[in-house]
Amino acid sequence: MKKIYDTVILFAATGMFVGYLPFAPGTFGSMLGAALSYAASRYLNTRGSLVLLGVLLAVGIFTAGRAEKILNEQDSGKIVIDEIAGMYLTMLFIPMNILHLVAGFVCFRAIDIIKPYPISYLDRHIHGGTGVMLDDVSAGMVSNILARIVIFFIEIA
Repeated sequence: MKKIYDTVILFAATGMFVGYLPFAPGTFGSMLGAALSYAASRYLNTRGSLVLLGVLLAVGIFTAGRAEKILNEQDSGKIVIDEIAGMYLTMLFIPMNILHLVAGFVCFRAIDIIKPYPISYLDRHIHGGTGVMLDDVSAGMVSNILARIVIFFIEIA
C-alpha cells in the first residue's frame, strides 16, 4: 500500500513523471503549466480559475513535501508541480493567445532561473513543501506582472 501511495505522490509532484526527464525537467514542467493555463482559460470562469489555483497550491505543498522525503532530496529537480503552479499563476487572467502564452512562458522561465531578490531569499530560507512551492509561486506573481508589461509593448509596436 505504501508503494501505491508513494507512486501517487510522485505522479503529482513530478507532473505525471515529467520531472524524471533527463534534461530540463523544470522547462517541461512549465510547459505542462502552460497547457493547463490554456485549457483553464477556455473552460473555467474566474471562480473556477481561482479554485484551480488553490487546488494546485494545496496539492503542490502536500505532494512536494512528501516527494522530498520519498526521493530523499531537498527541493529535488524531479519535483515540477511548483513550475506547473508558477506558470499557471503567470498566465492567470491574461487573455490567452499563442503570443501571450509564449511571452508568459519566457518571462516565467527567466524569473524562475534568475531568482531575483526576494525570490532567491525564499528559495534559500523556506524549506519543505511550502519552500518548494513558494519561490515558484512568487516567480509566477512577478512573471504575471512582467508578462503584462511585455505584452503591452508587443501589442503597441
